[in-house]
Amino acid sequence: MTLREPSAQPTETDSTTETRAMGPLHGLKIIELAGLGPGPWCAMLLSDLGAEVLRIDRPSAVGSLRTDLGASNGRQPAFVNDRGRRSVAIDLKHPDGVETVLRLVEQADALLEGNRPGVTERLGVGPDACFARNPRLVYGRATGWGQDGPLSQTAGHDLNYLSLSGLLAAMGPAGGAPAIPLNLLGDYAGGGLMLAMGLVSALWEARGSGRGQVVDAAMVDGIALLGSVFYGQRQAGMHGLERGTNMLDGGAPFYSVYQTADGGWMAVGAIEPAFFAALLGVLGLEPELAESQWDRARWPQLRSRLSAVFGTRTRSDWESSFAGTDACVTPVLDLDEALRHDHALARNSFIPVDGVLQPAPAPRFSRTPGAVQGPSVPAGTNTTRALIDWGFAPPEIDALRAAGAVI
Repeated sequence: MTLREPSAQPTETDSTTETRAMGPLHGLKIIELAGLGPGPWCAMLLSDLGAEVLRIDRPSAVGSLRTDLGASNGRQPAFVNDRGRRSVAIDLKHPDGVETVLRLVEQADALLEGNRPGVTERLGVGPDACFARNPRLVYGRATGWGQDGPLSQTAGHDLNYLSLSGLLAAMGPAGGAPAIPLNLLGDYAGGGLMLAMGLVSALWEARGSGRGQVVDAAMVDGIALLGSVFYGQRQAGMHGLERGTNMLDGGAPFYSVYQTADGGWMAVGAIEPAFFAALLGVLGLEPELAESQWDRARWPQLRSRLSAVFGTRTRSDWESSFAGTDACVTPVLDLDEALRHDHALARNSFIPVDGVLQPAPAPRFSRTPGAVQGPSVPAGTNTTRALIDWGFAPPEIDALRAAGAVI
């Protein structure tokens, strides 16, 4: 897969407005203070669903390339979370830069940021300053620990927030180390998705009240909410503390993964009795084994039987055998294979954007479908055009550039 690198100096392009989505959020204007993790992912989701999201990048990001996940600088097409937004480069340490952002806030429906608590206040673009310009504004804040509490000013990443939730300890094989589920649960599900839900909810409320508010989307809160059922089951004595011994953590032989003869893996999710019976049928095992499905004492023996049979054939063979059945058995695909799977191709689950195959907008809408509003662009690419569209006159923009407030 070939990626097009952005030029060293941004050029004025307006591809995002040419493909403006008419999705369910069409008409919303949102400001994104550029960051990492949940903020960009949330902004991508809102843009996919039709909102106009304007990303404000730091001047230091202009002309640089993003080379790793920890870099907060220029964007490249492969950084899918940055797609669908125009970028203006504004110096928030310059008083004219702060005033520029506040003028943009006057026209916006929402603003989202992912700094540590107190940072935007010190810069002059915190909630109070923004509400003074636009009382209807919804101010979204994504952090790991939240806006208050003893850890609120402490550095952390997805794994840290997950570790204090108790859920990291619940994932992984029996007798092994906790399994790291990428950064899906903290940054994206517990952070970005919760922030998007919070913003849309507050925007709905503001339609009637005429008043904005702050949305505090803390990853520790979002992760905990995602784990609701497990906290409940634990307190009811239905979920043990030893990982890899429960129904949904790989402990149950009918909800697990099995290696095939060629080193591949098959995922088995045959929880319901009918599905488990179908599993036994395809594997050629005696139907009487169905009686041991919920007998925990017999789980080791059952797992051994399933493992032995799966190990006799290749992943491709098993995929063919289970095709069309209700055994709830599927191959474990890698990231490249997932792009080419028949079901993904039939649903156009992955689409090309600027030469990069990436997930299509979700969820899907029957009447107002979302759309990717363009690829990730380098920082400062759209400064002039975007500011004009948001009400700035060209001489004002020239003066801001001359003063170093915008790039």
